[in-house]
Amino acid sequence: MRNILLIGAGKSTAYLIDYLLDQSKKEDISLCILDRETAHIPKQIASHPALSIVTASVTDKVIRQKQIALADIVISMLPAHMHTLVAKDCLSLEKHLVTASYVSPELKEMEDQVKEKGLIFLNEMGVDPGIDHMSAMAFMDQIKNKGGEIKLFESFTGGLVAPQEKPNLWDYKFTWNPRNVVIAGQGGAAKFIQEGTYKYIPYHKLFRRTEFMHIEGYGKFEAYANRDSLKYRTAYGLENALTLYRGTMRRVGFSKAWNIFVQLGLTDDSYHIEESEQMSYRAFINLFLPYSPTDSVELKVRHYLKIDQDDIMWDKLMELHLFSDKHFLTKQNGTPAELLQEILEAHWTLGLEEKDMVVMYHKIGYEHQGKMRQLDAHMVVEGVSQTHTAMAKTVGLPLAISCLLILNKDISTPGVRIPIDSEIYKPVLKLLAQEGVVFKDFEVPYLGYATEYVASS
Repeated sequence: MRNILLIGAGKSTAYLIDYLLDQSKKEDISLCILDRETAHIPKQIASHPALSIVTASVTDKVIRQKQIALADIVISMLPAHMHTLVAKDCLSLEKHLVTASYVSPELKEMEDQVKEKGLIFLNEMGVDPGIDHMSAMAFMDQIKNKGGEIKLFESFTGGLVAPQEKPNLWDYKFTWNPRNVVIAGQGGAAKFIQEGTYKYIPYHKLFRRTEFMHIEGYGKFEAYANRDSLKYRTAYGLENALTLYRGTMRRVGFSKAWNIFVQLGLTDDSYHIEESEQMSYRAFINLFLPYSPTDSVELKVRHYLKIDQDDIMWDKLMELHLFSDKHFLTKQNGTPAELLQEILEAHWTLGLEEKDMVVMYHKIGYEHQGKMRQLDAHMVVEGVSQTHTAMAKTVGLPLAISCLLILNKDISTPGVRIPIDSEIYKPVLKLLAQEGVVFKDFEVPYLGYATEYVASS
């Protein structure tokens, strides 16, 4: 029997756990979950004969190393900054490792040792990054194999609420790590290349420079630029592409409203606010506004950001009770971003019966036999419940599938890897399609770079 160790059993692991347990007899595998909080695991899952549970912190070196030593492969669903801790043990104990996180400099430094020991440290194996890499490479390799040359590549992904849900004026709720949503785009200007010219969008302008796209059956979306679209230029083989742009999708109107938080300074994570515990929402907002002996907090916000009282942007702020003196913060000495996150989680947590969706859209412009052509492709996955979300499905299934492929030596090339090679993406995409994670692709008239795209089947 092969043993799989899953470290971390948070929101995105429902499908991952289900898939591995469903395959346990056929694949002759057992699954061990190591997490400091395991009470949330459903009884019907916890009682599965192929599952064992260890309730402990990953920082407990003795327990961590003992469980890794017992495993044949490790899946780390920890926060990205903690993967190195696990990776070092996997290296010394000679165990394969799979994560959904970006390759860190620390992991990259292990490359030679990982190869020497014949190990696979497969990263970026979720939805974005993950399915975006695999699907993009599949389509682009298909184009290159028939003699086409890629000139334009744009890719957008979003975690949103399902189309039948209308949960709030923002048309949005958290479907993944709320902190990552709040601090999205920080740490430097977004950079990409557009028609052969490098472009940069500073953070304070990021949410006012959006692209628009329409997907048949799902309506219109907007997207803001990811921080660094160029990091995959070499990996994707797009050194000669004139346009390379990656972004995050939202429903139209979200970015304009989110920009209010940015301009007020509510997304800043660089300092702490003293005595934030028990501070009212109203007092919190007032911290970022000039003093006035006469003007209310509401009036100061409207004047500062030039928001009319009948503007839908104002209604969105009011919906969050931002000016309430009866709603209070609980986090002590929080950063503005942490306190904003607390406010948003009170309103944007997916309800028990609410469903989410994950949307991904690729646009590929290429030259073939002297003519410019365009291939568009999109994927839409809808969740079924608060636990079995589309986000959990599209993050967890690629991890589970690739884990089994490594154990079965269908993925065998050692190293610190991401899923851009056909050895990985072909079998994973094939198995994902069997689980309902599929793309629709079609040729459309070449548009070049545009601020609005239409995807139709």
